[in-house]
Amino acid sequence: MGITQGILAASFDAAEKAGATRITEIRITVGELTEIQEFALDFAFQALTPDTMAEGATLVVTTVAPSSRCRVCDLEYDHDRFEMLCPVCGSFDVEPLTGRELQIDSISADDGTELLAEQADNAPDQAGADAEQADDTSVQTADIPEE
Repeated sequence: MGITQGILAASFDAAEKAGATRITEIRITVGELTEIQEFALDFAFQALTPDTMAEGATLVVTTVAPSSRCRVCDLEYDHDRFEMLCPVCGSFDVEPLTGRELQIDSISADDGTELLAEQADNAPDQAGADAEQADDTSVQTADIPEE
């Protein structure tokens, strides 16, 4: 539930800063390598949103498959969670490129406003602690820290 609590805290903070009174949808991106299960996020979301500004809101999860770059032969390739070896040279020396994401992409408010969230360079200790309003319709939030 801790990850969902962080998502909600950052979303509430961003929505309040933008003057929204109700959240209708939260879109997030989750990498497969995080091992975060969508059903667990949904369960926690349903348990934590009653009597909040996100009551009745929808959580939309986009999953990102893993990919890596071989540091030996420079090949970029897709793979599953378990087989990360370079398919060309067989090296273990690879740099993960995608699959570790955990971020809020956007937050939709009841007045039709969509708050766009951009991934921060460094995740703060608490999700949303460093959220800043960028303009009237765009809010920058931080990555959600894994627990």
